Amino acid sequence: MKKHIKLVAFCLVVVFSLTLLGQGSLYFTGTASSLKLGDKGQEVKEMQQELKNWGYYNGKVNGNFGYDTFTSVLKYQRNYGFRANGIADRNILLSMGLGKVVETGTVNAASTKVTDEQLLARVINGEARGEPFEGQVAVGAIILNRVKNSKFPKTMAGVIYQPGAFTAVSDGQINVAINPKSTVVKAARDALAGWDPTDGCLYYWNPATATSKWIWSRTVKLKIGKHWFGI
Repeated sequence: MKKHIKLVAFCLVVVFSLTLLGQGSLYFTGTASSLKLGDKGQEVKEMQQELKNWGYYNGKVNGNFGYDTFTSVLKYQRNYGFRANGIADRNILLSMGLGKVVETGTVNAASTKVTDEQLLARVINGEARGEPFEGQVAVGAIILNRVKNSKFPKTMAGVIYQPGAFTAVSDGQINVAINPKSTVVKAARDALAGWDPTDGCLYYWNPATATSKWIWSRTVKLKIGKHWFGI
């Protein structure tokens, strides 16, 4: 009887778990949720290659997460403000453009299937959807300007998922599905095409809501809508 009860309970747990997945919960697929010392496989190999491309790793790209890979991850974390523990967690993988997260029923912004245009549009939507069109393009341009600047990660995903960089990532707005005909999509497209209303600025903030004291040390170059843009 006890075995029967345990079996029934186990089945209920499985059904409940599957039900949660069917309700739009987030889960990892294709890429591990984290990579750490001792791990092996294709995912480690891909991470090693990215670290090598960016000058953090000089060892063999062999899929073995050894000490050399561990120290390379540490360097990467320290350089970009992540917690330095040598573990390539979800945010680390996403910042390298390696993370793949799928939301049941829709494509999540962190999915590797999402294009640069779509990812940029989602950030603009979360950061500036109520701003004038020029201001939306300006936010997109800030991200692209950072990609070109040696002080920031070298990829769009790296810039966007850098810890604390964008509220849209912190509060999850980046995962909100957007209408393909929305102005934020056109804004992302125009920014990628080269339009930079900020003329090279790296930062923007809303003076009415900004809480960082450091941001006020930036030189203001222009104001568009509620945002100030500076270097």
